[in-house]
Amino acid sequence: MSEAEIPIELDRNSPMSLAAQVASKLRTAILNGILQPEHTLPATRRLATELGISRGVVVRAFEQLAGEGFLESNGSGGTKVAVRPDMQPRPFNGKQPSRTPLPTDVIDLTPGRPSGSPFQDRQWRSAWKSAIGEQGNIQLPPALGTMALREAVADHLAVSRGLAVDAEDVIITGGTSDALHLVVAMLRNRSPQPRILVEDPGYPTARRVMTAAGAQLATVPVDQNGLNSSQLALLEEIPDAVLVTPSHQYPLGGRMAVQERLGLLKWADQHGVLVLEDDYDSEFRHSRMPLPAMASLPSAADVVLLGTFSKNLSPWLRCGYLVVRGNAGEMLKAMREALDTPVAGVLQSAIAHYIKGGGLSRHITRARREYAHRRSLLMDRLNPRDDLELTALDGGLHAVIRFKSPDATSVATKALELGVRVVPLAGYYADRPAENGLVVGYGAVSDLQLAKALAVLSGLIGGGAQGLRSDPSDEQP
Repeated sequence: MSEAEIPIELDRNSPMSLAAQVASKLRTAILNGILQPEHTLPATRRLATELGISRGVVVRAFEQLAGEGFLESNGSGGTKVAVRPDMQPRPFNGKQPSRTPLPTDVIDLTPGRPSGSPFQDRQWRSAWKSAIGEQGNIQLPPALGTMALREAVADHLAVSRGLAVDAEDVIITGGTSDALHLVVAMLRNRSPQPRILVEDPGYPTARRVMTAAGAQLATVPVDQNGLNSSQLALLEEIPDAVLVTPSHQYPLGGRMAVQERLGLLKWADQHGVLVLEDDYDSEFRHSRMPLPAMASLPSAADVVLLGTFSKNLSPWLRCGYLVVRGNAGEMLKAMREALDTPVAGVLQSAIAHYIKGGGLSRHITRARREYAHRRSLLMDRLNPRDDLELTALDGGLHAVIRFKSPDATSVATKALELGVRVVPLAGYYADRPAENGLVVGYGAVSDLQLAKALAVLSGLIGGGAQGLRSDPSDEQP
């Protein structure tokens, strides 16, 4: 594999930053075919010396292009071009593809899928080497989790969420589904079929898991800003627990105001209701600083914080945690001791090494830049249109696209035929009439893939919409 010769001239009087100039020159060279997939780029330190700039500027440019899908890093193997010039996105022309796309051809915009970049991170591989190299252990991992990981989680939350947590109050789980299963198992010690209040619209998997675990669910309508605590006084039956996503309502994307959080905690304390706070992607804020976790607010209510590594690392790991307090916390610990841990000790050790070595913090910083860039791409492509509404973009890895017509389910079906997978907003509603729209995840795709997918969706929602109505009876009066 040959090393590329890169013609880069920088304008130090330009209002554009040096990192943006380097990224722009490289991007243009790739799209024009000057840089090819067989080329390896010079080391960042050498390129910085040649250009007379700091290495950090080149690193930021490389990271930007890696996030866009133009470059990929192979560690000691160097950084190489990841795309060809013929992979540039083309606008959707409304015509049927010549064949049904293979699964590998589909651009998957399913929400909740983060960037896979941690698995290419040298520090991630180093953490696994450290975990594997530890002296063999013939004992089962501690039921509540290894103390190394519990301490690492507590330290991480102190920095990322400003949450003072004792490692003894952290329980390691096999992801959010396992955490919810554990909560329901604990509540069934109080009631054979505990009643849990959930947001509508809300997380369908959470509803499915808790129902399968033996809970009876009730719903409360939420709006763009999440749950309105004044609605709780109108409930005919007091639930055993309430599950909320206050930092980034899923899927509508709003954040619950502090006054509403305090109102929820006051109501929960008065009625002995357990508050389950799903803090699933709070590290990724794009426009405003995150509000404090409810678990950090002054209240005597029992609050359990559900956290996961699925959004900041990968769902492939199936690892998360609970932060507990009060009587419910002691009961959850006892239930976890009774059921044992589902998380492999070597995985816990690797994640602990990764967090303590600063790898997770650095990855989140890089990923936040990637996601912010794709968020901007979404806004640039769709915000100018007055026939749709783009929301849920304050943070996280997804956006909601609302439109009056055509039917979103038909759009999703047609998009999949054209090689783009999206999820209708209607699937998140339980009891309320559903709104027409799509939930679009942008965490796991490159910028090039996202641009191509948005061209397809834009055509289907706009000019390509007529192709969705083959049956005249489908026409709206």
